[in-house]
Amino acid sequence: MVTLMQTTTLYNQDFYAWTQQQVELLKAQRWEQVDIDNLIEELDSLGKQQRQELRNRLGVLLGHLLKWRYQPEARSKSWFYTIKEQRERILDHLAENPSLKPYLPEAITKAYKDGLNLVGRETPLDPKRLPQTCLFSEAEIFEQAVELES
Repeated sequence: MVTLMQTTTLYNQDFYAWTQQQVELLKAQRWEQVDIDNLIEELDSLGKQQRQELRNRLGVLLGHLLKWRYQPEARSKSWFYTIKEQRERILDHLAENPSLKPYLPEAITKAYKDGLNLVGRETPLDPKRLPQTCLFSEAEIFEQAVELES
């Protein structure tokens, strides 16, 4: 019989083993042995990771859209495909997690700062001289045509 003390110790020493143990306890409906406190914490963390995933991808997308707009002479196939890939992955992520859609405007606002940082890291542009709030509408972020010159 697994005790709660052993389960909590396992959580701290071998997270993967703890997850597998929790799955087995839940399948067996051995509710009194489930590590409720840590399970709640991990479920909450999983939800936060989904929001973070959205913000991270938006940051990359917005940074590349800024680069595309403000450095037309440096446009590349790499930028084009980064924009395309991030758009697709964000839309897939939202389709898999539709309850994130109401969070999208806030995520865009937060991710825009990351996009400015990306511009600062990867280009000679000064992010302080660019708009400090997102200049792209949701439609522009997800639908605006980006043409790859042949």
